[in-house]
Amino acid sequence: MAERSAALREAGLTPVPRDSITREVASRLIDYLNTEDLAPGSRIPSERQLADALQVGRSTIREALAALEVLGVVDSRPGSGTYLREHSSDLLPTVINWGLALGQPRTLDLVETRAELELITARLASERASADGVERLAAHIERMKGSPDSLQEFIDADVAFHLEIADLTGNSVLADILHSVRSLLQVWVERAVRADGTTESTLDEHIAVFEAIQAHDPEAAEAAMRAHMVSASNRLTRSLETTFPGDD
Repeated sequence: MAERSAALREAGLTPVPRDSITREVASRLIDYLNTEDLAPGSRIPSERQLADALQVGRSTIREALAALEVLGVVDSRPGSGTYLREHSSDLLPTVINWGLALGQPRTLDLVETRAELELITARLASERASADGVERLAAHIERMKGSPDSLQEFIDADVAFHLEIADLTGNSVLADILHSVRSLLQVWVERAVRADGTTESTLDEHIAVFEAIQAHDPEAAEAAMRAHMVSASNRLTRSLETTFPGDD
């Protein structure tokens, strides 16, 4: 145990100051997971080993790991341990580069940023989308229509639809920024859709956006996306409030 803890300290997991300890521990764990280049699905060190390396209580480690699970970085499996999530390799540097502060206020700011970016991309996509691009959007809509009994399939098609719109703008910087923001919010998007319990209204909102882009109508595309973002942001906010009650 002592040898393993010493190895973890050498990898950068050294004791931290007592102030803002959970946030600092989460930050150090992100650095550790990124620099160690662990393969997705790898089991990370136990709570006891991490607590010993960082010289903090196991409760602090649990809180930090819970925050990383919210961000989609790790997956906690009761009775088995905590694992690096599949497809998280792109998310780890994104979390670091954006300097995401864990907690409700910063995440709400991210929700607002995402909503405004989606309005811009909808307008630009309606002006610039090629016939092939419109066909790809239509395919995502069909996937959403064909998955009423599979929330995960619906969610995957939903994400693909929005990222397709960003790509149709032809603006690589805007698309990259929106991709990064959506990556950070992906866990919340999934939780919000699951908590909502229905996909019917969300599907209707997407169809309205699609039809406006198909018609190459920028005003209608922006209006349809705005209506969708109001509903989506409300769902995300409700999901956040149940996870971070009283956080300010």
